[in-house]
Parts: sequence; C-alpha cells; structure tokens
Amino acid sequence: MNGTNKPINQRAWWLVLPVLLCVAFSAIVPLMTVVNYSVQDIISPERRVFVGTEWFAAVMRDGELHAALWRQLGFSIAVLLVEIPLGIVLALSMPSTGWKASAVLVVVALSLLIPWNVVGTIWQIFGRADIGLFGYALQKLGIDYSYTGNARDAWLTVLLMDVWHWTPLVALLCFAGLRSIPDAYYQAARIDGASKFAVFRYIQLPKMRGVLVIAVLLRFMDSFMIYTEPFVLTGGGPGNATTFLSQYLTQKAVGQFDLGPAAAFSLIYFLIILLLCFVLYNWMLRVGTQDVVEETK
Repeated sequence: MNGTNKPINQRAWWLVLPVLLCVAFSAIVPLMTVVNYSVQDIISPERRVFVGTEWFAAVMRDGELHAALWRQLGFSIAVLLVEIPLGIVLALSMPSTGWKASAVLVVVALSLLIPWNVVGTIWQIFGRADIGLFGYALQKLGIDYSYTGNARDAWLTVLLMDVWHWTPLVALLCFAGLRSIPDAYYQAARIDGASKFAVFRYIQLPKMRGVLVIAVLLRFMDSFMIYTEPFVLTGGGPGNATTFLSQYLTQKAVGQFDLGPAAAFSLIYFLIILLLCFVLYNWMLRVGTQDVVEETK
C-alpha cells in the first residue's frame, strides 16, 4: 500500500517475464548443462559415469592451463595499461561541439562496427611483409618482423590489433563523461587560474570516474575472453604465444572432445572472470572514495 492507501499495481512485473524467460533459456539452462557435464565422464551419448570433482582437480593440475592463464592475465593488463590512457587522451583531444565533433565521433567509432573475424583478417593481411602496409613498412625500416614466426611479434601484433579495435570504445565513454561536466566547473577553474593539468586532475578525471569504471570492466572482461581475433590472425601460434584461455578451452572441448574437463574448465574460467572483475571494481571504487576524502580535507 502507498501513501494514498491505494494498492500498488504489480502488473508491470509481467513485462519483465519475457526477459526472465529469455535469460533462463539463453544463460541459465546452458550453465546447468555445463555443470552437469563437469561432474560426469561422457563415454558415449548413451553412457555417462558420475566422477564428482575429478575433472576440476585434473584441470587445476594442468600446466598448460596455468601457462594460458598467466598469458591471458599479461595480455589483459597490457590492454588496460594502453587503451585506458590512450582513450582518455583521444577523448580530450576530440572537438566538443559543431560539425567537427559529429564527424570525429563517426570516424572514431568506425572500427567498432567491424566484426571480430574481419578485424583478424584485416590485420592478417596488414601485417604481411609482401602485401601488407604495416609489415612492408617495418621490413623497409630494417626491422625483422614476422607475426607468424616470432612469438614476441605475434603477441605485440595481437595487442596492437586489440588497441586499434577497442580504444575507440574507451574514447567514446570518456567523451560522454567529459560532455556531462557543467561549464560552471571550467569557469571557476579559469577564475582561479588553474592550469590544464589541474583542470584534468581535479575536475575532468573525477567526473569521468564513473565511465572509467565501466570502460575498465568492459575492456577487462572482453580482453580476458578474447578468441576470434587471435585465432584468425595467428591460430594461437607461433607455438602457444597467443593461445589464450578461450582458445585453450575450445581446443579442449572441440579439438579433443573432452567435454568433462572442458566443462569444468569453463566453470573455473567463469569464476575467475567474476572474481577478478569484483576485485577490480572494488579497488577502483576504493581509490575513488579515497580521492574524494582527500579533496574534502
């Protein structure tokens, strides 16, 4: 009952029911299937043996999994260290009003419209020394570059490809955060004679904290689940240089058809992403709260 003693209309919840059904069908049911597979040894479609936590223990002892995990963590950290500052700089350099702002927004967002497999194909051609502009230019500069034969070059090429593809997302989020800052803050800064760095440090950066949290979480989750781009570009090679967790999982499930270990690994993979995102989110909120406390002193 509300303040006017009229009953609250609960019929709006029926509008949410289709969404709940879609989520149950597309997420919960497959998740329960994976949980079911993770505790069974599937010998054939008709014969299955309950093994409990045996597959989880086997996966945790897998040395290749540990290597793929550290490889994945290194890549995701590198993505954040490059794309977040670069996206902020790009957003600060973009025009704020007029037709130039609209044109720049369209140009910046172009790479986000390209499908993931096409991005891998573009860089596969772009990095070749015989027909690709990037590979040819490096060869002319005397740099021995080969993303198919050198593990370091392959890893850096995948990183550069991801930076090219997804930095615009960070820039657009930061641009939206900058546009939400009232002009009164800038007017007060001009009156106080604040420098550009002071404006960025005490006005723009704190006001962008909300969108930066979103940008960091989105980019971390997406980079931690990267699959299509490195698979198309390098196939996970040379060796295992660009074999990240998602590709290792696919090799287990599809290549070797080990559905039990693959299901156990996918659940562990899911929990790792949740845990790391939870830690990262709370750390960013704590840093933001400390900055606000220091500013009010």
